[in-house]
Amino acid sequence: MRILGVASASAALALGVAGNAFACNISEFSAVAKCDGEKGVISVTDKDPSGTPATVTVFLGDKLIGTQDVVGSREGVTIDFSEDWAPNATYRVHVKAGKQVDEDIKPDLTTPGEACTTEPTPTPTPTPTPSASQPEESATPTPSASEPEESTTPTPSASESTPGAPANSVPTPAGGSSNLAETGASSTTGVIAGIAAALVVVGGGAVFFGLRRRGASSSD
Repeated sequence: MRILGVASASAALALGVAGNAFACNISEFSAVAKCDGEKGVISVTDKDPSGTPATVTVFLGDKLIGTQDVVGSREGVTIDFSEDWAPNATYRVHVKAGKQVDEDIKPDLTTPGEACTTEPTPTPTPTPTPSASQPEESATPTPSASEPEESTTPTPSASESTPGAPANSVPTPAGGSSNLAETGASSTTGVIAGIAAALVVVGGGAVFFGLRRRGASSSD
């Protein structure tokens, strides 16, 4: 009987130790703040080998962030709370697992000193385009009304001869006919010479007549 009692006590002690070893404990829970791309999350991991269902609640001061259920395992099960946390903020993570755990994870969770969201890259200012009311400048300048346009056809100078005319042509008289003889003398030369001779004769007669009258007057 004594031997049977000792064996029973030993078995009960072993079962008690094993039960305590598999009991859920707050030390099997951990929390961390991290980034999922540009979004912040708070991750809670349950490494309870007993698989005791637990409820995890996250607070920021008195503000409730979220509540989720988790069933842990020896390898660990992680649940995420989406939270755009600020740098160096303090969160409180509470765990309730049956009658075994009802307390906060210690120490409280403090977020990193750098936020997940980066500063947006400034967008370059677009170059303004000319509006429809502003006419575009013409590529070819239009001559001003006060500036006469240059003639594209050059005007021949006075020294240039007219095409088709002789280089050293002599202008003809207005009558259109030439009065020069073949020798180069005018055809009216004889007439002019006769008139001159007649005038000489008349002049000589007049002088002679005048001298005669003077002589007659002096003799009286």
